[in-house]
Amino acid sequence: QAVPAGSHVRLNLQTGEREAKLPDRENGESDTREERRRKRLGKVDVDANSFTSEELKKALAKMKESEKAERKVSFLFLKQCTVRKKFRPIEQLKEEFEKLNMKMETDYEIMVKLISKFNSSASTLDEKVAALYDLEYYVHQV
Repeated sequence: QAVPAGSHVRLNLQTGEREAKLPDRENGESDTREERRRKRLGKVDVDANSFTSEELKKALAKMKESEKAERKVSFLFLKQCTVRKKFRPIEQLKEEFEKLNMKMETDYEIMVKLISKFNSSASTLDEKVAALYDLEYYVHQV
């Protein structure tokens, strides 16, 4: 990319990008965003002789690690978005089932009912055995 003559050019070792800055304006004001970046990064010497090959290798390794991390984060975000598109929250499902006059119960709610049925003195022996079999199924899932 061609840059205007007199521009300040540097290689950002953190991002691996070449950066160019136009010289300060005539009235002495400079780009405030660039000033903030300069304060954050501190003074950077861009003389080619000031960096050793080891420093450059470390900077390149950091760039590759950060790129991998960015790819991983973006992949996880995309995967999470596609999963959210496929499924709806349980609260929304409950509302829709209530509109259809159907009550949707969670496994926990069913297990509580089965335990109360088993502990109930009004239940027959067959009902208690059936409650235990059903409870075994739900506990196995947990």
